[in-house]
Amino acid sequence: MRRLFWFGLGIAAGVFATRKAGQAAHAATPAGIGANVGEGLRELAGAIGSFGAEVRAGMSEREQELHDTVERQTGQAPGRRARRAGDRH
Repeated sequence: MRRLFWFGLGIAAGVFATRKAGQAAHAATPAGIGANVGEGLRELAGAIGSFGAEVRAGMSEREQELHDTVERQTGQAPGRRARRAGDRH
C-alpha cells in the first residue's frame, strides 16, 4: 500500500512539474511575452483611469468646499452675477 501511495504521489508531482515547465516555456516565447506585456498595460491603464477619477472627484469636492466658504463669507454664491437694475436677462 505504501508503494502505491508513493507511486501516486510521484505521478502527481510529475504532472505538476510538467505543467509548470510548460507554462514557463510559454511565458518565454514571444507570444507569452506579448501577453504578459499586454496584461501589464491593461492593468496600468486601469490604474491610471481610476487615479484620474479619484482626482476629478477630489477636485469637485474641493471646489464645492471653496464655493461654500465664499458664500458663507460674502453672502454671495460664486459664479452668479449680481443683477443690476438696467440688466434684462
